[in-house]
Amino acid sequence: MHSQLPDFAMPNDEQVHLAAESFRLLADPTRMKILWALLQGESSVACLAELVGATPTAVSQHLAKLRLAGLVRGRREANFVFYSAADVHVRQLLAAALFHAGEVERAEAGEPARSRPTP
Repeated sequence: MHSQLPDFAMPNDEQVHLAAESFRLLADPTRMKILWALLQGESSVACLAELVGATPTAVSQHLAKLRLAGLVRGRREANFVFYSAADVHVRQLLAAALFHAGEVERAEAGEPARSRPTP
């Protein structure tokens, strides 16, 4: 049935695995906060820890996982590492997830849906 659709194409196994891994890593509120902060500009571990209300050690561990998944990048300057979101796709992914969460809240409150903003 699907094979008869003109533009239908399944992603390959590697794409599905990588996407699922990204979603798995984003399934943590602290990591989402870290990414949101990094979308506003690069930051150090200490600054991120203060912003998200976690210890620097915990933030470092989260950043290591996000970095391995290709969601953040690090830039060394002297004895410090400054982190940033990897690319515009991270912004789009996080914005879509947060927009959807807002829509779920609105629906539960009986409010009308909003039109989706462009990221």
